[in-house]
Amino acid sequence: MVVLGTGWAGTSFLRNVDTSQYDVKVVSPRNYFLFTPLLPSVTCGTVEPRSIAEPIRNIMRKKGEQIQFWEAECHKIDPVNKKILCRSNICTNSEGKGEFAVDYDYLVVALGAKPNTFNTPGVVENCHFLKEIEDTQRIRRSVMNCFERACLPGLSDEEKRNNLHFVIVGGGPTGVEFAAELHDFVSEDLANLYPTVKDLVKISVIEAGVHILTMFDKRITEFAEQKFQRDGIDVKTNFRVIKVNDKTITMSSGLTGEISVPYGMVVWSTGIGTRPVILDFMKQVGQADRRVLATDEWLRVPNCDGVYALGDCATISQRKVMEDIAAIFRVADKDNSGTLTVKGIKDVLEDICERYPQVELYMKSQQLENFADLFKDASDDALKESKKLDIEVFKKALANVDSQVKMLPATAQVAAQQGNYLAKCFNKMKICEEHPEGPLRIRGSGRHRFHPFGYRHLGQFAPLGGEQTAAQLPGDWVSIGHSSQWLWYSVYASKQVSWRTRFLVVSDWIRRFIYGRDSSCI
Repeated sequence: MVVLGTGWAGTSFLRNVDTSQYDVKVVSPRNYFLFTPLLPSVTCGTVEPRSIAEPIRNIMRKKGEQIQFWEAECHKIDPVNKKILCRSNICTNSEGKGEFAVDYDYLVVALGAKPNTFNTPGVVENCHFLKEIEDTQRIRRSVMNCFERACLPGLSDEEKRNNLHFVIVGGGPTGVEFAAELHDFVSEDLANLYPTVKDLVKISVIEAGVHILTMFDKRITEFAEQKFQRDGIDVKTNFRVIKVNDKTITMSSGLTGEISVPYGMVVWSTGIGTRPVILDFMKQVGQADRRVLATDEWLRVPNCDGVYALGDCATISQRKVMEDIAAIFRVADKDNSGTLTVKGIKDVLEDICERYPQVELYMKSQQLENFADLFKDASDDALKESKKLDIEVFKKALANVDSQVKMLPATAQVAAQQGNYLAKCFNKMKICEEHPEGPLRIRGSGRHRFHPFGYRHLGQFAPLGGEQTAAQLPGDWVSIGHSSQWLWYSVYASKQVSWRTRFLVVSDWIRRFIYGRDSSCI
């Protein structure tokens, strides 16, 4: 078994898979796991870089089994010959190429994603990203350099303002959290160290949509925009960045047209894109027309023997009910009469809802109390348990169900749950071959070996600065304020992968409370 990547998905899989059953080999260009939700805190010195990084060999050692790890980057996947080609950047082999091949029986692809620039000119050359630990260190040095440069003699106030204009492109959770962290860093720490230029600092958030934090509840979005307005953070919505050069950023809006604004530093946080190795792999497996690698509900890559993909590099392609409507009808029609009763459908309802979760979501969205209510609009009279339904009525009743198909967000929470799910599947592979536990096979006979992956949303946080955090938890529970900040502290500390990083992160928070953030340019 070969695992590609040591991010949330890959590490979660390694921590839970039974390594006594498999010969596990891990390939990754970095030899540590990174707690990415705290990256914005690292940029401003609230948390130190090493506090959120756990060596992958420490995690492997705790498994008590022999796992091989190679610090290298996979640059090609060969699904036909079942091997991967890797390249090491830290050493070379006897031929001086630093390349090697690894054969596999099972391949777990968890390579993550890269920042998405949307091919905007000048972004790669002039903007900072916030994806890796190296990015946080570069951002931190850049912030301090902007302040030091603004303090040099001979500069006009206009030049100082330009140097101290910090632009964040993207109003998602990462961009908003970084803007809040930067505002706190400036107001709580740097204002005391740079009193002559503190009033010249400006922080701008540029968002192409109508609002920031659109994936959150409307109450959180409104509170965040109002708080940023009170704090002096300039939020520009409905603006699309079209060009960035070394001194100005150019954006356009339907109301104002194109405008160019000088800046001191730009952080680009607008979403994720697909890595080149995944794009090449997608071409090989007939997915060249897609934006991201597609898997089925069991995280298997279609038409590839033994290849699984999870995390940000892939998305689950949920099957549509209407594509399989005839097969679903045939499975429910046990007596082959060509008609169904509501009772007959209820007998396979659990399997249908598990294989096609959009059915249950549609019933909830329409506030339908039971499955029979689906057919009331499709049949002329009130339905009874023995009411006969033909396939046309069946199609009409389920015609709008697929409107509830939703893509899973590319978050650490999803990736971690997928890694845990896939590990459990591998751990009971032999048992489930003899005793399958999944839903009925719509196409074919018997049952699937496993239940399909089901994402369970545990909530999300949006730190907004000033020791205030917005929390949105299951059950439409929303909390905003200082109490949510302490909940954020406790959850993020508990989610660390080791007691070592847990202690380091908590001690960093305590140090910040006592001494403030470190402003040295190291």
